[in-house]
Amino acid sequence: MTSTTPANLAGQSLPATVGGVAGAPSAARAAALVARVTGGADNAPVQMTAPFTGQPIASLPQADDAEVRAAFADARQAQREWAALPVARRQQFLLRLHDLVLARQAEVLDLVQVEAGKARIDAFDEVSATVLVAAYYGKHSAKILSPRRAPGVIPGLTRAGELRHPKGVVGIISPWNYPLALTAMDVFPALVAGNAVVQKPDNQTALSALWLQELAEEAGLPAGLWQIVLGRGSRIGDALLEECDYLCFTGSTPTGKDLAGRIAQRLTSYSLELGGKNPMIVLPDADVAKSAAGAVTACFSSAGQLCVSVERIYVHDSIREEFTREFVARTAALRLGGALDYHAGMGSLTSQSQLETVSAHVEDARSKGARVLTGGRARPDLGPLFYEPTVLTDVRPGMTPFASETFGPVVSIYGFSDVTDAIERANDTPFGLNASVWTRNGRAGWEVGARLKAGTVNVNEGYAATFGTVGVPMGGMKESGAGRRNGAEGLLKYTEAQSIAVQRAVGLRPPKGVPGSLWTRFMTVSMKLLRRLPGR
Repeated sequence: MTSTTPANLAGQSLPATVGGVAGAPSAARAAALVARVTGGADNAPVQMTAPFTGQPIASLPQADDAEVRAAFADARQAQREWAALPVARRQQFLLRLHDLVLARQAEVLDLVQVEAGKARIDAFDEVSATVLVAAYYGKHSAKILSPRRAPGVIPGLTRAGELRHPKGVVGIISPWNYPLALTAMDVFPALVAGNAVVQKPDNQTALSALWLQELAEEAGLPAGLWQIVLGRGSRIGDALLEECDYLCFTGSTPTGKDLAGRIAQRLTSYSLELGGKNPMIVLPDADVAKSAAGAVTACFSSAGQLCVSVERIYVHDSIREEFTREFVARTAALRLGGALDYHAGMGSLTSQSQLETVSAHVEDARSKGARVLTGGRARPDLGPLFYEPTVLTDVRPGMTPFASETFGPVVSIYGFSDVTDAIERANDTPFGLNASVWTRNGRAGWEVGARLKAGTVNVNEGYAATFGTVGVPMGGMKESGAGRRNGAEGLLKYTEAQSIAVQRAVGLRPPKGVPGSLWTRFMTVSMKLLRRLPGR
């Protein structure tokens, strides 16, 4: 396993940079971003540390209940004027923001790396996702939200249509693992739909969200429309749930279930992207080298801390040995490191709790007979939270990583001889977020994908094809969530549908003096004729 060592761990003297990582933004710049939020008078700030080094990132003020409710009140005030603007006006700031993010990406790449511990190439995935979402909703929102005509009950006499109104103030709870991309994917459509947003990013990666909020206002978003509050869910969660007109949450399945149950008491709608145990199926005709290379990206991007990353690989027996050899060699060659450049192929885990979970899953499997083909150990010589990308085999039921989500750089390989059996095993999970199929036959890949119970399926890709295609919806089946982000659904979910019908001349009850029996016979004949009309 090759590696690179961050300059700060080599004993060099460093400037006052965020997290003590060489080349990172200055501590003063971090303080300027933190100044965009305030904390409750009785709440002590929380000190966050950099995964690469364990050194301080920033001291973050923590909101209290009253401050969160005040943020909603301010957002609600700003939302009224914003919602009155035409959608075409609202979406313009997204295209300006698109250009600003690309022009200033170097700073946010540094922030994402320092806060989340990512390799730079994985941080760039976040920049890419952010600008793709901005471009899509910046160009298509007006059309998606435009009033829609519908055939009236009586042709020519009933004019009917559907309007879309914003929900009001959307509450968004964002995770630590994709702080820039998931902020953009949830906040942008909520705003362009005419809502205000109160977002609670995770403390660990709050600077990335604050950076994007700053640029959004520079791009023309009115101040106050997008509020950011920081704090633990146990302290400010009640205020978020009680004040929001719609809840968007990304995180664990147990927390998602709890939030759904609580917000349902208010009859407030929500969307949830939750956990996954994502499978990859390698069919017998697959290109082994390409499949193995794709699996490395699918499994170890962002050190496996990606909701849609692959944790189970099913390989046809005819190529299993060759695939495993190629995949293990490519995995072992991954370069680990925490420098702010493109030399490392994988970064660090983000938190001590993730390191403990990954270590526990691997040790449980190893102690029960699984084999570690490569990796399987922490690397404190590189930094406090590094863990080697790990490939397991002989993983069986009863071993923790067989069915439980690891959310780290750990994957298990299994063989199969029958495609139907592989599909059934891939589907044998309470989760259904993402899946991957590898084959030289695109049609066969599509057909296998259609049989997988997952919200997104990528053929000859791990996750990026659907993740980057913003025009199609993304979300989970089964216990992997409810609702979708991206595409038209990702915008319409932030709106209330309203139907309006204008009736002229003839009513829908018998006119005065016409017997009901005669009227119903007339209506029966009319409905038979209407059935034959196109579009009815």
